[in-house]
Amino acid sequence: MQFIDLAAQQKRIREKIDANINAVLEHGRYIMGPEVDELEETLGEFCGVRHAVSCASGTDALLLALMAHNVGPGDAILTSPFTFIATAEVISLLGATPVFVDVDPSTFNIDPQRIEPALSALKAGDASSHPLPGVSGLKAKGIIAVDLFGLPADYDKINAVAKENGLFVIEDAAQSFGAQYYGKRACSLASVACTSFFPAKPLGGYGDGGMCFTDDDNLADVMRSLRIHGKGGHKYDNVRIGINGRLDTLQAAILNAKFDIFPEEVSLRQEVAGRYNEMIAQGRSAEIVLKTPAIPSGYLSVWAQYSLLAKNEDQRSQIQNRLKDAGIPTAVYYPLPLHLQTAFGGLQYRNGDFPVSEDFSKRIFSLPMHPYLQANEQQRIVDVIYS
Repeated sequence: MQFIDLAAQQKRIREKIDANINAVLEHGRYIMGPEVDELEETLGEFCGVRHAVSCASGTDALLLALMAHNVGPGDAILTSPFTFIATAEVISLLGATPVFVDVDPSTFNIDPQRIEPALSALKAGDASSHPLPGVSGLKAKGIIAVDLFGLPADYDKINAVAKENGLFVIEDAAQSFGAQYYGKRACSLASVACTSFFPAKPLGGYGDGGMCFTDDDNLADVMRSLRIHGKGGHKYDNVRIGINGRLDTLQAAILNAKFDIFPEEVSLRQEVAGRYNEMIAQGRSAEIVLKTPAIPSGYLSVWAQYSLLAKNEDQRSQIQNRLKDAGIPTAVYYPLPLHLQTAFGGLQYRNGDFPVSEDFSKRIFSLPMHPYLQANEQQRIVDVIYS
C-alpha cells in the first residue's frame, strides 16, 4: 500500500503529461517558458488573486515573501513551532528571529489567542508571560501562519491582530492549496501566500516548485525581481540582491496537466477523509481512543495529511508497528517541535515552553491519504489499528 499513490494519478493523465513535456522539448524554452505564464495565470485565477509568482520551491516562496517585506536582523517574525523547518528556517536565513506561538489544540494551527500575549511579552522584553527567544532588541514585524495538514488557520483573527499591531501576515499554504476558509480559497487569505509543489503536496509536480500569491502590485513586482537575481529592466540590470528562484518550465508543464483533474481530486479527498472519520468512530474501543481531525464550520481542508492523536507515545508506537507489520505505511508530522531542534538551539527555548506542540509531537501519526484510496483499503487500515 502506498502512503501517497502518485502512480494512480499519473495513469489517468499520462498522455497529457507526455504531450506537455514534449511541447517544452520542442520549443526549448526550459527557463521561464510559456507554460510558466500559463500556470501562474491559471492558479492565480483559481485562488482569486491578481498576481501569482512562481518560484523554485515552497521554501523559496516563503523566502521571497519575507525579502519583499525587507525582513532582516532585529526583526521578529511570529510563527508556529509545530510545522516543517522551512517556515522558520527562512526567517533565520535573513538574520531575523522566529518567535514561536503555540498551536490551537483542536486544529494544529497557530493559536490566535496566544499571538497578542506573545507581542506584549516581546514589547516588554518579559518572558514570564510568554516564552521568548534569548535575543535582545527584537521588534515584531510580521506573522507567518501555517495551514497545517491542509486546513487554513483562523485568518480573520490573525489578520485583525496583525492590523492592530502594524504587522504583515504571510499565509504558509504549502499544504493547503485547494482548501477554503469561509468561501475564500487558500492562498488568498493574507497579504501574501506561499505554496509548495513538492510531489507529495495536494498539487505536486515531479520535482521542487512553489508559488507566491498576492493582490499587492508592488509586492508582486518585487518578488518577480527577487526570484531572478534582483532583475530590473533586463537580464543584466540588477536593482536589488535576489536569488535564483525560478520555476522550471518542465515542472510548470507537468503542473498544468495535473491541475486539469485537481478540483476532482479535492472532492475525492473529502470522501476519503469522511470514510476515515466514520470507520475510526465505529472501531473505537476502550483500549484505543484516537482523536480524529477537527474541521471548524466554514472551513474546507484539502487533507494534505490525515493525522490522528494517540493516547500517548507508547500507544502510537504500538499502532504504527502493527500497521508496519501489515505492510501499511505511516508517518509522523512532526516528531520534534521547531523550538527544540538543534538548528534553533541558539534561541534558547526550553522543553515545556510550548506544551501543546510538545504533547502533539509525541502522539501524532498520519495514515495513507490520497484521492485514490479505496474504501476496502481504508477498512483494512482501521481493522489493523483496532486489532
